[in-house]
Amino acid sequence: MPESGVVVVGAGVAGLVSALLLAQQGLRVTVLESADHPGGKMRQLQVDGAAIDSGPTVFTMRWVFDRIFDAAGTSLARELNTSPLSVLARHAWADGSRLDLHADPLQSIQAVAEFAGPDEAQRFERFCQQARLVHDTLEGPFIRSPSPTLLQMASALGPSGLRVLLGMGVMPSLWRSLGQHFRDPRLQQLFGRYATYCGSSPWQAPATLMLIAQVEMDGVWSVDGGMHALAQCLARLGAQRGVQFRYGESVQRITLSQDRASGVQLASGETIAAQAVVFNGDVAALRTGLLGAGPLPQAVKGRAAERSLSAITWSINAPTHGFPLERHNVFFQDDYASEFTDIFDRARLPHKPTVYVCAQDRGLADTPTGPERLLCLVNAPALGDSDHITPEAIDQCEQASFQWLQRCGLQVSLQSHNHVRTTPAQFHQLFPATGGALYGQATHGWMSAFARSNSASRIPGLFLAGGSVHPGPGVPMAALSGQLAAEAVMAHRALTKRYHPVLTSGGMSTP
Repeated sequence: MPESGVVVVGAGVAGLVSALLLAQQGLRVTVLESADHPGGKMRQLQVDGAAIDSGPTVFTMRWVFDRIFDAAGTSLARELNTSPLSVLARHAWADGSRLDLHADPLQSIQAVAEFAGPDEAQRFERFCQQARLVHDTLEGPFIRSPSPTLLQMASALGPSGLRVLLGMGVMPSLWRSLGQHFRDPRLQQLFGRYATYCGSSPWQAPATLMLIAQVEMDGVWSVDGGMHALAQCLARLGAQRGVQFRYGESVQRITLSQDRASGVQLASGETIAAQAVVFNGDVAALRTGLLGAGPLPQAVKGRAAERSLSAITWSINAPTHGFPLERHNVFFQDDYASEFTDIFDRARLPHKPTVYVCAQDRGLADTPTGPERLLCLVNAPALGDSDHITPEAIDQCEQASFQWLQRCGLQVSLQSHNHVRTTPAQFHQLFPATGGALYGQATHGWMSAFARSNSASRIPGLFLAGGSVHPGPGVPMAALSGQLAAEAVMAHRALTKRYHPVLTSGGMSTP
């Protein structure tokens, strides 16, 4: 029976970060991944001869990766080519109106003034100030904290931090808060969109999610080779430090000995013993007993919560006409509330979907003259493990989505050979026990952030990483969870008795 110091289940960004940082500390690490490549949701599809990012497409919070690469003894700049985008995103409506948000805040203020008038531009400035306050207030006590509780965070915030949250009101939804900031409903739509970055409805998500506005204003980058290149880079660095990657290996269960994690059993029947297991998958797989019964379903915090959004995506390699695309584009409908009523209340595909288009050949180079690589996405309910979403409903949603793009001026010709469609059922197959939910549990209600499990599970020797645990979904947050899991493993007595770790300023333990 082979033995590894640490087994990491899943080669998503969190698993890759954990493996890299643990190997950097001198531990033996084996990564087991059911797919034939690293990345998890950060995947790439080949469509008509072109490689298309078909998962996360936005690179933000660069400081997270600067710290991780530094802890791994290198630098992000040395390992990957990234370029800042001057236009963060282009937003469009069917009446022909458009609004670009820019990396330069003064340009954004001017754009809002031209779009909605000088009074709304002043409100936008005040909103940005509030978003920065909320971001700076929560970054340390919550985002970087390994295991925040309400009491701990209140203590860490202190009187000034509590005044910031109480001043904005911690109870209102994001949508209600935006109604207090803006008069123009299009701006409420635009910034309400940030709730979907956490797989949630702006009508139910907490107002604190306005901090995502500051995250984007701090910079959005493109990565040479796409976001999948980040996953490949982390895997390459891990391999250089001795991580053993085993692709095409499905973990059937996590094994326990005396109620502590002792390794994993593969679908092939092979058992790998380990002193610690890092599970980089959705905690729903543990909670539902997919990886073993007994105490494992109780390893994660709380009970099953409302699933986050799923999606229908189209990875496309085709010419476009009519609309001047930027790299990131959002096409809004006129009845925004109906999208979330359909998904969360009526459990069906939206009849009026907002459509996101990532034009992966735009933003830095000249406008492409031939086929270009696109990822189109609409939100969907996470019902991929049921028969609620019929093939007919998916076809109708596709027709409505591309008709809406055409009404907004963008023409994309879908042909059988030039696109690949992915549905909630397919996402459920890729990420078991989720129903296709792409962000773990929905962030609904201001207490929901404290309902996520932390890196240390309730079972000794079992650690958790990924977008379904603290600090939450999204590439940088999942990467942070991977770093937190690595730190928790290094603090684990069974592993550290030989290493005598000390904590560095970067956050990782060093022998």
